[in-house]
Amino acid sequence: MAAPQDDMFSFCVEPTKVSNYVEVKFIDKIKGKGLFAKKAIKKGDTIFVERPLVSAQFLWNSLYKYKACEYCLRALETAEDNARRLTGIPGLSLPHPELCSVCPEMHQACPQCQVMYCSIECRQSAADQYHRTLCLGSSQDDPDHPINKLKDGQLTLLRTLFATALYDDQLSRWFTPVGFCSLFSLVGTNGQGIGTSSLSKWVHACDALELTSQQREQLDFFIDQLYKDIEKETGDFLNCEGSGLFLLQSSCNHSCIPNAEASFPNNNFLLHLSAIGDINPGEEICISYLDCCQRDRSRHSRHKILRENYLFVCSCPKCVSQMDELDLTSDEEEGEAEGETEGDDMEDEMTDV
Repeated sequence: MAAPQDDMFSFCVEPTKVSNYVEVKFIDKIKGKGLFAKKAIKKGDTIFVERPLVSAQFLWNSLYKYKACEYCLRALETAEDNARRLTGIPGLSLPHPELCSVCPEMHQACPQCQVMYCSIECRQSAADQYHRTLCLGSSQDDPDHPINKLKDGQLTLLRTLFATALYDDQLSRWFTPVGFCSLFSLVGTNGQGIGTSSLSKWVHACDALELTSQQREQLDFFIDQLYKDIEKETGDFLNCEGSGLFLLQSSCNHSCIPNAEASFPNNNFLLHLSAIGDINPGEEICISYLDCCQRDRSRHSRHKILRENYLFVCSCPKCVSQMDELDLTSDEEEGEAEGETEGDDMEDEMTDV
């Protein structure tokens, strides 16, 4: 059952203001609902800021020592520590260390299991909402604990483990075979990726510095070399990464020519939806489920990605206009892409968080 209209704004930072600018409307049985502008929105405007219903860091990301607040996913490493780990250079020093926004002295650990939070407020919010149930305490290293078993389980086994660890009569329908598959599908198709990086925040702060031309040239050279060292050591895995479910943002449908995009400029789980073009009253607000490189691929390849990952066929204006074009296979496109440089992609991933 869909959430009532008023509830759709309940996780927004300024719900009343947001409800004056956008509304959720039913489109049809195929597309379902969509988000529409009630007033004119200018390019660059922040449409809304929203907290997630639920979010979590990816397990693999945590295991590879990407340190994030267990509640809000804020990166916990200083920019310098982050750069040292990603480059594999222990003695690396960043210029302008005062631009790093991370405050290690504010960090808090759960006294029972030592899970880390960026602040006492996040630790308390986690305890109030879920951590009292999920805290492993002294069982953190016990492989037989039901919650630890969840980390390695397959879907059928996971359902049994979830029921053992977290069963509640009010949630019983989600623990049936059909209900559990539906729950996983819901997260998989509606989840929004979250990326945070203290190093990215430092780079943005460096971009805003007022420097002489010589100082700017030296700093840009340092950052360019930093990217190259990171690429050699770490590859593409730069950020603390996780996923969240956002109530209002989940109403945004996909378009291969989006007029809005989500970002996480606060270096935590707060999603900012911003207009990347002027949006007229009554116009649908669309994001892209594809990254920039994927959006430049052929209609055939875009449809393949969307079918496999989001279970729908796109009929946006770009796809409709390309209906008569010859299909280009993924193999052909991948062959063409081999000649593209990777340095620009690396910089985009670091600075677009």
